[in-house]
Amino acid sequence: MTASQQSVEPFDLVIFGGTGDLAVRKLLPALFHRFLDGQIPASSRIVGIAREALDDAGYRAQLREALLKICDAAKLDEFLKQVFYRPLDARKDDGWDDFAALIKAEPEHVRVFYLSTSPELFVDLCRRLGEHGLNLGQSRVVMEKPIGRDLDSANRINDAVGKVFSESQTFRIDHYLGKETVQNLLVLRFGNALFEPLWNSAHIDHVQITVAETVGVGHRAGYYDHAGALRDMVQNHMLQLLCMVAMEPPSSLAPDAVRDEKLKVLNALRPIGDANVGSLTVRGQYRAGVAEGDHVPGYQEELGNTRSNTETFVALKAEIANWRWAGVPFYLRTGKRMPERVSEIVVTFKPVPHSIFAAGSGTLAQNRLVLRLQPDEGVKLWLTIKHPGPGGLRLRHVPLDMSFAEAFGVQQPDAYERLLLDVVRGNPTLFMRRDEVEAAWRWAGPILAAWSASGETPRPYAAGSWGPSASVALIERDGRTWHDDNE
Repeated sequence: MTASQQSVEPFDLVIFGGTGDLAVRKLLPALFHRFLDGQIPASSRIVGIAREALDDAGYRAQLREALLKICDAAKLDEFLKQVFYRPLDARKDDGWDDFAALIKAEPEHVRVFYLSTSPELFVDLCRRLGEHGLNLGQSRVVMEKPIGRDLDSANRINDAVGKVFSESQTFRIDHYLGKETVQNLLVLRFGNALFEPLWNSAHIDHVQITVAETVGVGHRAGYYDHAGALRDMVQNHMLQLLCMVAMEPPSSLAPDAVRDEKLKVLNALRPIGDANVGSLTVRGQYRAGVAEGDHVPGYQEELGNTRSNTETFVALKAEIANWRWAGVPFYLRTGKRMPERVSEIVVTFKPVPHSIFAAGSGTLAQNRLVLRLQPDEGVKLWLTIKHPGPGGLRLRHVPLDMSFAEAFGVQQPDAYERLLLDVVRGNPTLFMRRDEVEAAWRWAGPILAAWSASGETPRPYAAGSWGPSASVALIERDGRTWHDDNE
């Protein structure tokens, strides 16, 4: 049985940074796919905002060329009739009165203001939206990560935005929380009697979370060199995934019930700072190498031969100081120029206490639950079974494998498709609350400070490898290894 689509009210979705990579590569295609499924009311408007001197026709032509590369041409022109453009500068007055008049022309519409810009512009944009009365009624603001560079800057941004938009109007987006596998983690844990009784330190040996990218920094070099892997990935995406794995069962799926439990996990993370940063973290930076079959330059060459101590790889060992997870390590790693593009959560269960099988029967491997977020979303449960046939008992480690695309016969929607319409509906369940952002920065900030104080440079690793050898040592010191899906 196919789930029915939930309708939404007519809306105006304004994308600040409307000519940028995120808007063109992710947000507009997501909205187009929702349009194809009949979920965008005919009176809704999508308004791109940027500094380029374009008009509606010019913006539509630009989008059409870009979308044809990644979307089906069917109904594209019909969709683009609902797309508009206004040239605006966050720090100049020109055009804001006309823009406000355009939005106010549909006073009954839900208003969504998506800040797909650098965080430095969040304050100016929200201030101008408030000055023109665009924060009233059913108005919402969406902020892309990272929110600030540290706790102090995040608080300054949140304070300033909070003067214009209330917390209930503010949606801090993390697209990883919109992925199908992350949603299924909730259902696997809390919708089945099989897993939750085992979901604790008595039965789970350790958890691994990997987010690997084959690409380098490319056109994001300017931004990335001021951020680095810990700010760009760990402080938001990976900690959110950790929270979804480790949180206690919420009383319901009500927004604050879920977010309350995630906050408890963040607050229970053991601190990492000057005393233990060397033993619990590894940071690296890629050098020239071979990635996806091509010779590629190193990070510093991509920056223009600039000396930089920004990390493009992080591996760390986190621990949660509570009754459920005491003694269970969470190993996190993320990096650019990895051998393959993969995001996954691996929950490894403890070995059986005693083997009854002869030594020659084969390896009695630990059970693993693997939740793959990308590139092919799905779930694998690795089990030990008997190899079929006569000639003695031979053990095999094989997966029960469910690809969502194969199981349900449909291509899974992009995370932004779900999240954008959740904003329109006013459902904040999959978005970060302010206190979550603060708790994440309180944990990540001391790591950054300790790295800076140490004076050590990131460890080099060749493009196309799995990072510095120290990241292997980090987990093997504990008698464990990073998960290999081909094992």
